[in-house]
Amino acid sequence: MLALKMLDNYDCRASTKILMKSQTLFSFDADGESGFSGLHCASFFGIVEIAAVLVQMEGCDINQIDCWGNTPLIWAARNGHKGVVEILLEQGDVSPDKPDKYGQTPLCWAAYNGHEGVVRILLERDDVNPDEPDNSGRTPLRRAAYNGHEGVVKILLERHDVNPDKPDKYGQTPLLWATYNGHEGVMKILVERGDVNPDKPDTAGQTLLWWAASRGHEGEVKILLGRDDVNPDKPDNKGRTPLWSAAVTGREGVVKILLGRDDVNPNKPDFYSQTPFWVAASAGHEPVVEMLLERVDVNPDKPDNYCRTPLFIAACHGHEGVVKILLRQDDVDPDKSNINSRTPLYLAAWNGHERVVKVLLTRDDVSPRKLDKDGKTPLDRAIEKGYQKVIALFQPPESAAPSLP
Repeated sequence: MLALKMLDNYDCRASTKILMKSQTLFSFDADGESGFSGLHCASFFGIVEIAAVLVQMEGCDINQIDCWGNTPLIWAARNGHKGVVEILLEQGDVSPDKPDKYGQTPLCWAAYNGHEGVVRILLERDDVNPDEPDNSGRTPLRRAAYNGHEGVVKILLERHDVNPDKPDKYGQTPLLWATYNGHEGVMKILVERGDVNPDKPDTAGQTLLWWAASRGHEGEVKILLGRDDVNPDKPDNKGRTPLWSAAVTGREGVVKILLGRDDVNPNKPDFYSQTPFWVAASAGHEPVVEMLLERVDVNPDKPDNYCRTPLFIAACHGHEGVVKILLRQDDVDPDKSNINSRTPLYLAAWNGHERVVKVLLTRDDVSPRKLDKDGKTPLDRAIEKGYQKVIALFQPPESAAPSLP
């Protein structure tokens, strides 16, 4: 009874405000009002007994919107309070498909949070659209797939009015998001459907395989490569293949799987002429670099559009291990310049990578006095930056003191 007395006013009386201000999830406008009624509170916490009484009270607005654009039904569905949802839906004037300010309906929220019981109750209503997207084009199925809720996905797919391949505004489908987040169970459910395209790219041209490779989801990669309708070497809008995406993120297992395919080009460059090997060297992924070097069709000295070789970019970023691997290759020029006449040694010195500078200076085929387009040497740049340890590496050793008789 005390709770009812506190919540029986729908103008946000002080007692309700005190309760809600104790919850860090809630905020108030400049006047201290939240629009959060007693029914909102009961729905949020799933207090069935109080909700049942409040909906019968005179003046109760069952569809009242709080400052977040949420109705009591949205809060109950969002938090999985099946009993409160049933009470609210029994009221004749309830709006079961009313969205919040982001276009997210009660069904959308229940699906997102994996509340199967609430999803089933809502789907029993003729006035609930099971495929209604929010403001970003995300359907209930897309949101359930995103979080890997297999049970909800199966329930929604039982409906003939749910499009399993419907993309959001970025062209990303439920299957793509399940794949991206590594929800292999949901991915299998969707990919086995005849009305879902497993090779459909998003607006950036990135396919399911591209994303699975990028994220290192080996199981999903194997599933997709086992299908005849998936192109294992399909590039995105910038020419980056699934192998490229796995190489740049250092996904050794995926790289190994893809390199086992005859229909994957390991030396395929993107639009900037950066190959999988180039980006692996740039990111310092030594195991991937070594794996790619085992292929005779990989050019370890292939420059990008700015004449930066894999050695150049590895030296620039200070990846000592990759630099040492590359210097062991007979077909790698350790002193090749970029478009600004700057060598790997030059960039290593300029960026203060002492250990890389030391390795490069041991080579007879590396010139420490080579000038760039501005007439600067590697030592000049190290001096400008004040890298004392790097500067010392360029100094000749002091002559040994003569021995005393």
